[in-house]
Amino acid sequence: MSTIARRSMSPSLAAKPSHHHHVAPTRTKVAWPSSARPFVTDGGLETDLIHNRGVTLREFAAYPLVRTDAGLAMLDDYYDGYAEVARRHGTGLVLETPTWRASADWGARLGDSRRALYDVNVQAVRHLLQLREERYADIADVLVSGAVGPRADAYADIPPVDPDDAQMYHEPQLDAFAEGGVDLVTAFTLSDPGEAIGIARAAFYHGLPTVIGFTVEEDGRMRGGMTLREAIELVDSETDTVHYMLNCAHPQHILRALDDGPWRERIVSVRYNASTRTHAELDRATTLDAGDPAELRRGHAEVRARLPRLAIIGGCCGTDSRHVAALWEDRATA
Repeated sequence: MSTIARRSMSPSLAAKPSHHHHVAPTRTKVAWPSSARPFVTDGGLETDLIHNRGVTLREFAAYPLVRTDAGLAMLDDYYDGYAEVARRHGTGLVLETPTWRASADWGARLGDSRRALYDVNVQAVRHLLQLREERYADIADVLVSGAVGPRADAYADIPPVDPDDAQMYHEPQLDAFAEGGVDLVTAFTLSDPGEAIGIARAAFYHGLPTVIGFTVEEDGRMRGGMTLREAIELVDSETDTVHYMLNCAHPQHILRALDDGPWRERIVSVRYNASTRTHAELDRATTLDAGDPAELRRGHAEVRARLPRLAIIGGCCGTDSRHVAALWEDRATA
């Protein structure tokens, strides 16, 4: 049972807008993802860069690419593949900043100060806003999302995360996203509801809609044994999370997490791993396991049948635009 103290009532973004120095971005001109208006999103950025494009990423961090023209050109080419899938199927597109590791502890390992991290997060957002206006103007609905990663290794055995500590830790990155002008924030690869609550609270005070992305182990449970349902219900009791994402797991693993109940309607986004291997096996691997796109698509069809509000579909580790295209081959599956 969770030891997180529950609040009597979750705050509402509508009731309490941000009073920060920036102006929260206006999102009324872009449709929000729904089962009637689905969105393509990208795949496994870091594994694509390392294994398909020969890029060395220290600490699995892609954000330094934002600082050079060559790095931005490589990122643009990466996003182009997913934009093409969206064009082909007439969907919206979610662009995620390459900032999964652009927070204080990880940045310090790369020698970045907090000021440098703030600047690179703002720059990452503004570059995607520029792509939306100039490169992807023909796509009707493009959302720019600020990508947040966990403070610790996503698959390490760590003590439960205190929500207040998580809020304080992640707040500077969310501040930068707000300053840059994101449409929303997406937290990836979380395995602890306390950290999810902290991120969602920090985003709330900047007026930013938040998507919480949980990952599950091979048995369909989160690290530590909590069920996905328990985690979602706990975070919902504490925050105004817009919806939930499942990422960094193969459909076979996700299916084991989806027991019956209306709670499944809170899951609107999926980003699959290409491989059926466990997280521990993938961590030890020295070569890319790109899996079987056809098998991935079949598994996705089973997941989709259990998620009535599914609207955002993309990939995670080991996937690239070919895998995401396979998920959209039959428009009805999306």
